Amino acid sequence: MQGERMEHGLRLLELDVRRRLDGLLQGNHLGLVPGPGSEPGEARAYQPGDDVRRMDWAVTARTTIPHIRETVADRELETWLVVDLSGSLFFGTAACEKRDLVVAATAAMAHLTGGGGNRIGAVIATGERTVRVPARGGLAHARGLVRKIAETPRAPEGVRGDLADAIEQLRRPPRRRGLAVVISDFLGDIDWQRPLRALSTRHDLIAVEVLDPRDVDLPEVGTVVLADPESGRQREVHASALLRKEFGAAAAEHRADVAAAVRRAGGGHLVLRTDSDWIADTVRFVVARKRRWSGGGVA
Repeated sequence: MQGERMEHGLRLLELDVRRRLDGLLQGNHLGLVPGPGSEPGEARAYQPGDDVRRMDWAVTARTTIPHIRETVADRELETWLVVDLSGSLFFGTAACEKRDLVVAATAAMAHLTGGGGNRIGAVIATGERTVRVPARGGLAHARGLVRKIAETPRAPEGVRGDLADAIEQLRRPPRRRGLAVVISDFLGDIDWQRPLRALSTRHDLIAVEVLDPRDVDLPEVGTVVLADPESGRQREVHASALLRKEFGAAAAEHRADVAAAVRRAGGGHLVLRTDSDWIADTVRFVVARKRRWSGGGVA
């Protein structure tokens, strides 16, 4: 979509996000980031049951009485998105392309973290180039960010994406603690594990995995020409029962490896599919995070 059709489509997306997500969550940052806060507050005497990691050793040494440093809620959240728009995202066989879900996920994250002086920025990577959008607040900026991602052109054929490099570019220079959201289909080598874990040491982390049914299942279509959307390489294959079984097993193994890598990094893992209700999936994910933080378990 271009021009007025693009603007109309983005406005409908915003209305849908607001209608279905407004009022979903309560509390600071709408529940996407746990904890009482990160800004230092007043020191007080230690009491049994207090977290010893919050011990204020300077006050303790000066008074000879154990003290801890309380924290106050940081009301301003800075959210950074790593947006993968490599060639494999410009593909879809169901309700939309995967890149459309990337735009939708961006709109949802901007809505869930907006308001109250919060800021959002992004590193947009196509493989050919990387664009950094500074973190700013306000509805106009959030709309502009979603529009910029929607209008980002596809890289030329033969250009491969580099998710590890995009994540590394977000890490440096170091930023104040906040929320980092990585949106990708995570196809290909899992060489992004180390930068992802390094990113999670400073920020709360959410990985949004965007999938199409053909990423995980090869249908019975007889002889078909398969093309790599990034390298342009093509191969004619016969989708036999054995090949479809091996394809499904390899895809399931890769998805399990992605989930394990995200889990080791301590991040939340949201899976969106082009053949599923992405807003309902987002709602279930955020509600499950709130329940886990409150001690209610995961539904």
